[in-house]
Amino acid sequence: MAHPLLDELADVRETAAGGSVPAVPAHDWFELNGTRMQLPTDRSQRLIDYLRAALRQFGTKEGCRQGDCGTCTVIVDGDARYACLIPLGQVAGSRIVTIEGLADGTRCGSRLQQAFLAHQAVQCGFCTPGMLTAAAAAIDANRVTDRASARAAIDGVLCRCTGYQKIVDAVTEVGCGGTARRCTVAPAEGPSVGVPLTRLDGPEKVDGSQRFGADAYPADSLFVRAVRCPHHRARFAFGDLDAFVAAHPGVHRVFTHADVPGINVHGVATPYADQPVLPETETRHHLEAVALVVGEREAIAALDLGRFPVTWEPQAPVLAIADAVRDDSPQLHAGRPGNVLIEGRVCRGDAHRAMQRAHYVASATFESSFVEHAYLEPEAGWARRVGDIVEIHSSTQAPHPHRADLARILGVSPERVRVVATAVGGGFGGKLDMTVQPLLAIAAWHLERPVAMAFSREESMATSTKRHPGRMTSSIGADADGRLCAVTFDGDFNTGAFASWGTAVANRVPVHAGGPYVIPHYDARARAIHTHVTPAGAFRGFGVPQTMMSQEQLVDELAFRAGIDPLEFRAINALRPGDTLPTGQVLDGSVGLVACLDALRPAWRDAQARVAALNASSPRGVRHGVGVAAFFYGCGNTALPNPSTVRFGIRPDGTIVLHQGAVDAGQGANTVIPQIAADALGVPVDRLRIVGPDTSVTPDCGRTSASRQTFVTGRAAFLAGTALRQRLLALAGAAPDARIAPGAHGLSVDGVALDLHALPVDAHGYVVAAEESFDPPTTSLDAAGQGTPYATYAFGAQMAEVAVDCDSGRVRVREVVAAHDVGKMVNPTLLEGQIEGAVAQGVGMALMEKYRPGQYNNLHDYLIPTVHDMPDVRSIFIEAPTAVGPYGAKGIGEPALVPTAAAILNAIHAAIGVRIREAPASPDVVRRALAARR
Repeated sequence: MAHPLLDELADVRETAAGGSVPAVPAHDWFELNGTRMQLPTDRSQRLIDYLRAALRQFGTKEGCRQGDCGTCTVIVDGDARYACLIPLGQVAGSRIVTIEGLADGTRCGSRLQQAFLAHQAVQCGFCTPGMLTAAAAAIDANRVTDRASARAAIDGVLCRCTGYQKIVDAVTEVGCGGTARRCTVAPAEGPSVGVPLTRLDGPEKVDGSQRFGADAYPADSLFVRAVRCPHHRARFAFGDLDAFVAAHPGVHRVFTHADVPGINVHGVATPYADQPVLPETETRHHLEAVALVVGEREAIAALDLGRFPVTWEPQAPVLAIADAVRDDSPQLHAGRPGNVLIEGRVCRGDAHRAMQRAHYVASATFESSFVEHAYLEPEAGWARRVGDIVEIHSSTQAPHPHRADLARILGVSPERVRVVATAVGGGFGGKLDMTVQPLLAIAAWHLERPVAMAFSREESMATSTKRHPGRMTSSIGADADGRLCAVTFDGDFNTGAFASWGTAVANRVPVHAGGPYVIPHYDARARAIHTHVTPAGAFRGFGVPQTMMSQEQLVDELAFRAGIDPLEFRAINALRPGDTLPTGQVLDGSVGLVACLDALRPAWRDAQARVAALNASSPRGVRHGVGVAAFFYGCGNTALPNPSTVRFGIRPDGTIVLHQGAVDAGQGANTVIPQIAADALGVPVDRLRIVGPDTSVTPDCGRTSASRQTFVTGRAAFLAGTALRQRLLALAGAAPDARIAPGAHGLSVDGVALDLHALPVDAHGYVVAAEESFDPPTTSLDAAGQGTPYATYAFGAQMAEVAVDCDSGRVRVREVVAAHDVGKMVNPTLLEGQIEGAVAQGVGMALMEKYRPGQYNNLHDYLIPTVHDMPDVRSIFIEAPTAVGPYGAKGIGEPALVPTAAAILNAIHAAIGVRIREAPASPDVVRRALAARR
């Protein structure tokens, strides 16, 4: 990634690696946000360490330590610089502005912060300080004059959530003097559902006060580092650990598997739990942790773990699925012959016989790669023991499930474990599994001081879960009229060393492998296979996006063979209300696929005409194409209970408190759930005081995964708000349409004050309260995959336009138009943000992202889309309300990603006439496909 901020990268990295330190400067001070600061004696330390550790100013974030991500951007003498690469001695006499001082320290800072809020240019917020400071430096220097220069202003900062489009909107507005606004603050009257409210947690995201896992640990914390195996698979033995501690002042203790008080295993699903906190004698993947070293911050940071007393005996690893399933391959886990974790299957009719009778058949084998989540916040947290209770404050998508697992590890009841979710700097499924949490819990259990831990970018990428790579062989048949008649699908997915979410992938894929079409004969199978690589887990779609890259290309091929336009072919075969899925489930009225395809049709026709004209006039080596892909996606867990519980309470002074434990990882739960709850209660959303995810004070809202929070927790919030409203109306003896408002004693109903102080107070401090749960109505699947795996489905289609350079093989996505059935729009601009961010990840999965276990553990070698890689994205929303969702709403976070890569691959075929049967379609893959055609 080339940009101006990297001009001095080589020199700074040499200094950071132990090269020459700059000569003692003439000045012994620097100015920070308007305050003169004395330089410390040690001026070789990095600026970011001094800001965060010494000054405890946590607004500046660290995502990589290498100048790859840009989250640590600050302004030094008017220029945007990376604080992770600047030795403190280099800022002597300089004026530095960080996010904490942006409003006062720059001409445009306050306006820029407000523009980010107004345009919903913030999601998780981890990159936001870097984005704001980089943009402010460029705007103050008069370098932002249009959208192109706005992109250039922020091209040194990565974002994994937003897709950049709304950030560019905000920067362009401020830089060019515009005043357009997209969002509104909370309305004082009337409903908030359907209103594009600014994020309720937005202000803390743009002023630097939001606290993530590595922020705000207690000042007296000890720090934890993990000793990790340098091999894919190895046996190991420890030497003299006591001597190691004694030889290193500041090191307090070493922990191994022997220090786990309870059960040394954890996992997403208890029956499949197989991951040790710390293994006893053998590791199963590269950089698996085997021991913990705990001590003072400076001592731990300076520690050379290469001298830790452990010996390794490397063993032959099994890295590929084909090797793992061989009879003579080592078995990773007892009771899983052939290294098969699980096999999922859905069968209906006689697919193989129907395929033989089909008029048209398209068949292919498709391979996808490991994909890294690449959230910009590495895993981090801190913990302490308070009496008999262990508290863990960490970046997590699953507080209550983590509490249950941690209790088993510590050998205590769940009530003795408290999990507090900090702000989450991106998750996408990767923070559903435990990472730092059990390591911190063990250290905190044994020690009398708080402990803190933050993974490096290398540790994060080497040990966090990935998108499952798959090898998928499939056939789809159609009759002479172009109607689909049969699907066969056989997929093997590499789930890595541990189960993680492999069961969810293997069970979800067979339900979705046929796509959103009527298919009378169906046979789909998926297996999760263990290998000695980084575990694969949950990643935005649970295997469905990679499956659609295979299947939607086959649908395109059938359309061409039948002589039918690809979009019209999908409309002919599209699911409609009353149709039956391959699982035997009959769809209700919430099926908006045909409406989505209809909404795409004008853009589709315009794009076809445009690419035809471009191909007639473009340089010979550049070809243009447009492709389409459709999808459906079940909201919530597959054929499993997944309830959420929400609590409402009113204090004697009239304060209305909403306890909602849904983790907001950037998708907007902190805003959407209150919007739903406020409307159900009948009060403006700004009247609510919101208590976030904390297992000691918020009920279990389940995991932030599977596009379930708006749908499931939103429904629970609706029910709780409705119940609380009914109780207030009963107290007042008021009619159902009565108005609830502030009153002399706290609240009034239709102008009649309620004397809340006269009411008894419950254990939570409330005089009126309501707690409600919702569990979507589903059933388990039988041996043939028959049942009701999901209560509702999201539907949609996306169209992608690409330009392909046939000489280099480079593909440029020019535009994506996305039409999605969302049930009911709760917050339109948050929905747009989810789609734009999903498109960015789809572009990466389709064109550039390929994680190689043990090799690509930084954001320099592993590429994710930058602002310059992003197409224009246009979102179209269809409302086909579901009877079981809050106000009819469905999920969007995962569905938005499902069709993107498939549409891009279909567009590549439309441009150059060859099919890409592997992902990503990197330049070498495209060149190879073109060469094979010749």
